Amino acid sequence: MARRGINMPFLRAALSFPVLLLLLLPPGTEASGGTWCYATQDATCGPAHWKVLDHQCGGANQSPINVDRKTARRNMQVNLGSDISVSGAGLPAVYNALQFHFHWGKPNGNGSEHQLDGNQYPMEIHIVHMHSKYTDIKDAATDPNGLAVLGFFYKVSDTDNTNYNTIIDGLQSVSYSGDSVDLASTFRLDSLLPSENLLSRYYRYRGSLTTPGCAEAVIWTVFEDPIPISSSQLSAFVNSVHFSASGQTEVKMQDNFRPVQALNRRRIYASKQASMSSGAIPALSIVLLLFPLLAIRLL
Repeated sequence: MARRGINMPFLRAALSFPVLLLLLLPPGTEASGGTWCYATQDATCGPAHWKVLDHQCGGANQSPINVDRKTARRNMQVNLGSDISVSGAGLPAVYNALQFHFHWGKPNGNGSEHQLDGNQYPMEIHIVHMHSKYTDIKDAATDPNGLAVLGFFYKVSDTDNTNYNTIIDGLQSVSYSGDSVDLASTFRLDSLLPSENLLSRYYRYRGSLTTPGCAEAVIWTVFEDPIPISSSQLSAFVNSVHFSASGQTEVKMQDNFRPVQALNRRRIYASKQASMSSGAIPALSIVLLLFPLLAIRLL
């Protein structure tokens, strides 16, 4: 079946599919030069050490970054297909969805990977897409145009976001490394995202994967408007999941974010509707976020 592309501001497709909720990575994971982790697990293999393990992590086009809107330039629209794919807005091809995953920090602490004018948010979702000419992400990661990732921030709301109930419930079944659960219900990806009228506000730049080997193969699209979830829902992510396997010493999965990287000579592009100054960003009382440890893969 052909993939249907539609403008993101008018995302109305059903976008339903079964998902498998996985806790993918153990406390330390092998990179090309050895074991890497986050500083909350072991400072000796944390982000500051990654470039020693894999030289690409010391590259000039690394992610995440601080999206400084004062330096952004205007760009076009993004398309999201119903199967799901993204295209347009300067993307060099159609990109097919592979998986999406979350990033968070500690309770009442900052933890986002990307920042917006220096502000971090409570949680971030990355929807990972691969260039349609590839069938293996390892091959795509060798191509500067191989991957396209959509990033959305989260903010703390007074009420639960019921669209996240299935994911929140599934967290109890993936508390430890190696756990997985088959979520029997189908997912509407569009229900997890901001409302239609907000999907035209985003920023674009070229970067990398945010974990070793840090391949500089990602075209990033970071959306301006955050998704609301309640403090109890955020707490479910922050306090339910562990780096460690069942039976091992418990190490909560917290502060799983890479610090922002230097922009260097890269440019940030803004969509026509995106804000170009920091005045539109409200103050947040809680801020956090994560990476591809907890993944919801599209089957």
